[in-house]
This record gives sequence, C-alpha cells and structure tokens, in this order.
Amino acid sequence: MAHFEVPADVEAVFREFRTTEFTTIGKDGTPATWPITAVYYPDRCEFLAATSIGLSQKAANIRRNPRVSLLFSEPRASKLTNPPAVLVQGDAVAGAITTLDGIEDVWEKIYRFQPSGKWTSWGPLMKQLMGKWYFVRIPLRIIPTRILWWPDADFSEDPLEVPHVG
Repeated sequence: MAHFEVPADVEAVFREFRTTEFTTIGKDGTPATWPITAVYYPDRCEFLAATSIGLSQKAANIRRNPRVSLLFSEPRASKLTNPPAVLVQGDAVAGAITTLDGIEDVWEKIYRFQPSGKWTSWGPLMKQLMGKWYFVRIPLRIIPTRILWWPDADFSEDPLEVPHVG
C-alpha cells in the first residue's frame, strides 16, 4: 500500500470539500463520473465513500475494473481560501451492502455539511420509512496510487505530484 507525503493544503481539500467528482470505468470502457462525499483517512492513506443500492452502477463498475479517480475541483462552501485542485488516481473496492455499519464517518461528514439532513432523516420513524432505500449503502474504499495537485486550481499549469513515502 502506497503512502504519500500529503501537503497540508491538499489534506485540507480532502477534509473540507463537500463533494468530489468520482470516476469509474464502465463495461464498455467509457468513464462515468458522479458527485460523491468521501472521507479521507490520513493514517491509512485511503478514502471511504458509499453509494445507494438504488444507484449501484459505481459498485458494479468497480467490481469489473477497480481503477477510479477522485477530482476535488469545486471548493464552493468549503470555507477554504484559494484551495488547490486535487486529482487522486487509485484502485477501489466495493464492499458488502450495509446500512450504517462501517460507514458512520461518511454520514458524519454529510451531516456536518448538511445538518438539516440529520434532523429530517435520523429518528426511528424516518429510519423505518427511508431505511429500505436511503440508508442501505455499498461502501466504496479508494486506495490512492497517485495524487496530483494544481496550486491555486490553475489547470493551465502542470500539476505537482504528491511524493510517495517509504
């Protein structure tokens, strides 16, 4: 497993961006991109996201071809001043269907950015009403193999590469 020497500015992007553009490779080789919320674990140098079973194409694509990317390019509402754009290339694993077990950090990040979502979806009645389709998720674990970043999000310049460590 690769570890990276992630600069503070890049790690702040991983922590504070609300969404990232997640790209998988379809059955016919075509890239497919969706917005997702991903949690970064610096100690393991990996990301965790989840997809609804109703929108499981991401998981199906990963099971066929694990190569994925995360592009952090939209800083809106991140409260970061002039953050870099960051591209993470890596391999992903789609886990077994779950509800909350193992993906609590994903829900925590979503509710940190959308506190009203917790209020409207978090009680026994709402869990019962929404649980069949909303809370049933497939965890997606993304292990970076390469991280590129553009200071000031200036795509006209060549990106910098985050170095591997150890």
